[in-house]
Amino acid sequence: MSIHSLPTAFAEKIAEIIPSDRLGNVLESFTLEKNIAFRINTIKADVQAVKTSLLNKGFDITEVDWYKAALIIPAHQKRALTETNEFHAGEIYIQNLSSQLAPIALAPEAEETVLDLAAAPGGKTTLIAALMNNTGRLSAVEPVRDRFFRLKANLDQQGVTIAKTYMTDGRSVGKKCPEMFDRILLDAPCSSEARFDLNEADSMSHWSPAKVKETSHKQRRLLLSAFYALKKDGILLYCTCAFSPEENEVSVAHLIKDFAEEVEVLPIQLPESFPKEVIQNGLTSWKGKALPAALQHAIRILPNEQFDGFFMCMLKKKA
Repeated sequence: MSIHSLPTAFAEKIAEIIPSDRLGNVLESFTLEKNIAFRINTIKADVQAVKTSLLNKGFDITEVDWYKAALIIPAHQKRALTETNEFHAGEIYIQNLSSQLAPIALAPEAEETVLDLAAAPGGKTTLIAALMNNTGRLSAVEPVRDRFFRLKANLDQQGVTIAKTYMTDGRSVGKKCPEMFDRILLDAPCSSEARFDLNEADSMSHWSPAKVKETSHKQRRLLLSAFYALKKDGILLYCTCAFSPEENEVSVAHLIKDFAEEVEVLPIQLPESFPKEVIQNGLTSWKGKALPAALQHAIRILPNEQFDGFFMCMLKKKA
C-alpha cells in the first residue's frame, strides 16, 4: 500500500503538523518494516553479560548510545529473540525506543513515590522500576481487567517488587490520592496514530476525527486527575502515541488554562547523544488559535525506521 492509503483526514492533518521538509520522511515511515528495539532489564541482568550472550547467539545488534541498556536488531530476528532464555527469564523487554525515552525523561529516583497512571501492558512501568533500582514506592493503575492482569504478569516476570497495582479508572485517582506523588507518568490512551502501518490496513480502521475528539476528552480528565495527585514541586510527564494536537498540545492547554498559576511547562531533558533530527518542538498554535507559548517546550518524536511517533510534555506543579 502507498502513503495515499492513509485516512484522508489524517493525511491532511499531519501535513499541517509536520514541517514540509520533514513530512516526506514521516509519511514514508508508515510503510517501513521497523527494526526491533528492546532493553536489558537491569533489575535482573547485567547489561554486558546479556549483550555478549546475544552476540554469541548470532544476533545482529546495534547499540543505542543514549541508553546503554537499549539495543536494536533487524525485524527478521524478532521471533528468535522471543525464543531465547533471556527473554523467557525476563532479562530483556521488547520496547520501542520512543517508549523507552519516556521513563528516562521522567527521571524517577530511588525512594521516590511514583505513579504510572495508565500503565498496561507495563513496559514503561518496569523501566521506571529499573531506573529506581527497584526501591521506593511505585503505583500502577489500569482499569481494563485483561490489560490489568497482563500488567501484573509483566511486572512479575521482570522482577519488579516495588509496584502496587490498582484496577481502577485513572480519572478517579486524583481525588482518592491528592498530592501524593513526586513524579507521575501519564501515557494516555490515544488514537494510536503513530501505530498506523500501511502494510496492515486494520491498524487504521479504528481511526476517525470523531475518535480523536472522543479520546481527547478522556485525556483531559486523566490529565486533571494526574495533576491533582501530584505533590507540589512534583513532575508530571504527559505523553501519547498520537500526532493530533487535539490529543496533545490542546489537551495540555486546557490544564494550563485552568491552573495558570500552578503549572509550569518544563523543557524536556534528553540524553546528550539523543538524535536531534527526530525531534520537533511543540506547536504554539493550531487551526488559527494561539496556544500557550510554553508548549514549545513539548516535543514530538518523528517516526523513522527506529522510532515510533511520540508526543511528550513535562509539567511541574508549582509550590
